Amino acid sequence: MPPCKTVIIADITWFRKLFKICVIRSAHLKKNILWFETPDEKIERYRYARIKTEKLGFEICAVVIDGRRGVRDIFSDVPVQMCQFHQIAIVNRYITTRPKLEASVELKMVVMTLCQSTKVMFSQRLTRWHNKWGEFIKERTTDSITGRWHYTHKRLRSAYRSLNNNLPYLFTYLKYPELNIPNTTNSLDGYFSHLKDLTGIHRGLKGAMKRKLIDEILGK
Repeated sequence: MPPCKTVIIADITWFRKLFKICVIRSAHLKKNILWFETPDEKIERYRYARIKTEKLGFEICAVVIDGRRGVRDIFSDVPVQMCQFHQIAIVNRYITTRPKLEASVELKMVVMTLCQSTKVMFSQRLTRWHNKWGEFIKERTTDSITGRWHYTHKRLRSAYRSLNNNLPYLFTYLKYPELNIPNTTNSLDGYFSHLKDLTGIHRGLKGAMKRKLIDEILGK
């Protein structure tokens, strides 16, 4: 029997600090094909997930991830799409949802066009932003006592660097239209949200019963 070719969405979430679960979802089949409890979010868990997925008879033709460092290397031989919503969330964590600095306000305006842009359009906007504010994010502040320096606008600098470093993976779904790759991990995130709502309602369930409930929901 030939392998089932599919785009997978891979992520790990945890439930009220009790335990973590790694889930692999098929975007094409619109169902979860693999899940297992994991003690942590180390990159090796994703390597294990890939091996298990392929042993189940699936051929991975692309993957959608949340941008966790190192995961791209596990899937370096297939197209990788960085979740655009996670990218927006990363930038918001650095500069907040209501930035005060003019440079931060303008960067937020750029990132909010992400889901409606092509790679060329977004790259041009980001380049224009950097041409205007590049020197600003290089500014340094020196401690008068220790003599040590740090970037004055470190969080803004980190927000820009995140966008720039992830840019090659933010528009993969447009590069391979024949694969029908989602541009976000929303399909899986929705399951996580549903799971957490249900486990929150059934707080009285013991660990084993809670795991059984999660297994039943993920398998639907």
